[in-house]
Amino acid sequence: MKALVNYDSGKNKVEIREVPIPKIGPKDILLKVEAVGVCGSDLHMYHDIQGFAVKRPVILGHEFAGTVADVGSEVTQFKKGDRVVSETPSYVCENCIYCKSGLYNLCPDRKGFGVLADGAMAQYVKTREAIVHHVPDGIPFEKAALTEPSCVAYNAVAHHSRIRPGDHVVVFGPGPIGLMCIQIARLFAPGKLTVVGLEKDANRLEVAKQFGADEVLIAEKQDVVREITNFGDGFGADLVLDAVGVSQTLKQSIEIVRPAGQITKIGWGPAPVGFSLDPLIQKAARLQGSFSHTYPMWEKVLLLMQKGEIDPLPMAKVYSLDNWQNAFDEMDSLKHAKSVIVPN
Repeated sequence: MKALVNYDSGKNKVEIREVPIPKIGPKDILLKVEAVGVCGSDLHMYHDIQGFAVKRPVILGHEFAGTVADVGSEVTQFKKGDRVVSETPSYVCENCIYCKSGLYNLCPDRKGFGVLADGAMAQYVKTREAIVHHVPDGIPFEKAALTEPSCVAYNAVAHHSRIRPGDHVVVFGPGPIGLMCIQIARLFAPGKLTVVGLEKDANRLEVAKQFGADEVLIAEKQDVVREITNFGDGFGADLVLDAVGVSQTLKQSIEIVRPAGQITKIGWGPAPVGFSLDPLIQKAARLQGSFSHTYPMWEKVLLLMQKGEIDPLPMAKVYSLDNWQNAFDEMDSLKHAKSVIVPN
């Protein structure tokens, strides 16, 4: 089968290769991949600037949907021909306290598709029955493949954060996760939803408006802290969602959050913080991380997609696997927010 392989460390070490179709075990499912999203982490691996361990050579891709091509002997919930989507952990230990309590996204031995295990930028991929979900009727594969980033946003906004109707919510970063945070936050009827980006984010900020942002701020052109703290009673935002992952946005998050407010950090990077956290203490504000997702979130997000409450597809452009280079480069250049690859 054809697969897009990150074959070595170093910049641009990615190419299409012929590889064997994966062999499945008793509890595995073989998927014919119908659509796979390009994540920022795929681009980071392409440029070899990722801040996490990688097992190379590895087939890229962890946001995928497809048709069941074969099932293992112990699989009971799925059959050939089913339309499904898969979660991202190719392996978890199933024995640690986090796995046993349903927080397998925090398993210390977790291995993600496309990083430590072969992913789905290929014609076929092997996954586990335990993390597969049926795709409701009416959801095309290209949309279903974007369930994963939608679940990252759901976990950050609906699970870890608290929004009350009328709250001022600020999102740093109009990337795919930040954009889906807008859609999820909108479900909670915030009083004002502000999105902060850069001049180069112009196209993605237009999508932010389409997704429900009340206001977009350009960091190079506007005083972000003043603009946000001047709104309402002047104390700042109730909730800040940092989907960027650089120290500057975290610093600004602390500056704009109101006393007793909340910062949920989703974006991450290897650089040190480089500033004092004392203002966070003085404000008695809460700073927390949000990582990945769990099984119930996928079911809820798929239901929201089916009902039309959220829709990630307008931020995406679809490409063939043979056209992967353009899919990577155009997303990397911020021409659009998300690329989706159709392998077959």
